[in-house]
Amino acid sequence: MLRKKYISYNKTIRHMRVEWEGVFPAVTTKFTEDDRLDIEAFLANIGAQLAAGVSGIILGGTLGEASTLSEEEKAVLVRETVSFVEGRVPVILNIAEQTTAGAVEAAASAGRNGASGLMLLPPMRYKADERETVAYFKAVAASTHLPIMIYNNPIDYRILVTLDMFSELVECDNIQAVKESTREVGNITRMHNRFGERFRILSGVDTIALESLVLGADGWVAGLVCAFPRETVAIYELVKAGRLKEAVALNRWFYPLLELDVHPKLVQNIKLAEVHTGLGTEQVRLPRLPLEGEEREQVLHIIQQALSTRPNLDDMLDGQQVTQKRRVAAE
Repeated sequence: MLRKKYISYNKTIRHMRVEWEGVFPAVTTKFTEDDRLDIEAFLANIGAQLAAGVSGIILGGTLGEASTLSEEEKAVLVRETVSFVEGRVPVILNIAEQTTAGAVEAAASAGRNGASGLMLLPPMRYKADERETVAYFKAVAASTHLPIMIYNNPIDYRILVTLDMFSELVECDNIQAVKESTREVGNITRMHNRFGERFRILSGVDTIALESLVLGADGWVAGLVCAFPRETVAIYELVKAGRLKEAVALNRWFYPLLELDVHPKLVQNIKLAEVHTGLGTEQVRLPRLPLEGEEREQVLHIIQQALSTRPNLDDMLDGQQVTQKRRVAAE
């Protein structure tokens, strides 16, 4: 059985230690046709992620349609996931709030419900300057014992977390990692040159994840993993094993699918892919609508082409990579 590693913060909740390495799926939230949480479909996908050997689960990100979820729904997702994984991997909750007080309360709620860590965006809506953003991060960090991964995504969320800002965050011991989504792979080298191993770095962009791992990223916060968990974990493990030729070959097959993640309708794209791999449903929450017409046909063509040429991972990996990790995670 898996040896569980825990840190205890109070008498009733025991939180797993987060290592910030490996593949962390930013999972989609499943909905029923009458717009309720579809916990059965949601946990079925989580089970597939565990079987593939992922290192953690991230809830409530962009793919999780967090902006449409109520606070109670987020709490339910955390509790259900923590109960289901039973200590096999840590559960991370994304925090995307408009106010510092709201973020502090979200962090407290995550801890109460059993989350082992947080992924933290800068303030939403208001475009905070560097001083304000650092103060926001520090306030949230000071309010919780949970480890934090800063989500650095200026393309979608308008605020760049610079190296100078990270220099100010060094004093916060529980700010431990960064989800690097600037689309600038050179930032991985810059972070290593400036901070050494102080911050773990996880690639946050599917289309440059392989390059990021080669340059020294510790992990991958992935999107298409929701539909293709084994392939995603395989690329990570091949790179870390130094088997770059196989990793590049697998990545070339995967790339048209990975491009579906860097698109305004990434949620609809990936949910459609989940349907065709048997790992989800297509239900989205308004104002999103499922794809239709020519747009849908274009995405379907990419998915179907990939499925028709899907590589045999057992042959590619000689039955050695991911097998042990997948077995342990599933126990």
